[in-house]
Amino acid sequence: MTFRRAVAEDVPALLALHERFYREEGYPYDPISMARALRELIANPAFGRAFVTGDPPVGYLLVTFGFSVEFGGRDAFVDELYIADAARGQGLGSAALQVAEEACREAGIRALHLEVEHANSRARALYERSGYVAHDRHLMTKRFSSGATGS
Repeated sequence: MTFRRAVAEDVPALLALHERFYREEGYPYDPISMARALRELIANPAFGRAFVTGDPPVGYLLVTFGFSVEFGGRDAFVDELYIADAARGQGLGSAALQVAEEACREAGIRALHLEVEHANSRARALYERSGYVAHDRHLMTKRFSSGATGS
């Protein structure tokens, strides 16, 4: 299986996988805002890239773009990487990281970041094998209401 760029018609399948991922991890899930954000990411390449694998899709990769003075310019974030249980162990995680890195190189990205749950040793091992390095930092987040961002 290979990854391909997601298109608007992939959004329903992406949402089904997305919801499964969030439920597995115990994350809060808002299907309306998730659908809006996925459509926006797919429609606007300046925001990043969305990829799917399988027919029907069994996994997805979301890479979002930003900017960092620390890293010398444009950077990116593996916002989400999810492979359904039945498709795990087939090298799709490694393939997804290669796709992410290729997309970043094509877009002139200087650094690619990702996050992993502390308890997810399997994913952490994959990322370390792929050359990602942990930092002695904590990722911290502050959410803004949709009204605060002008949306």
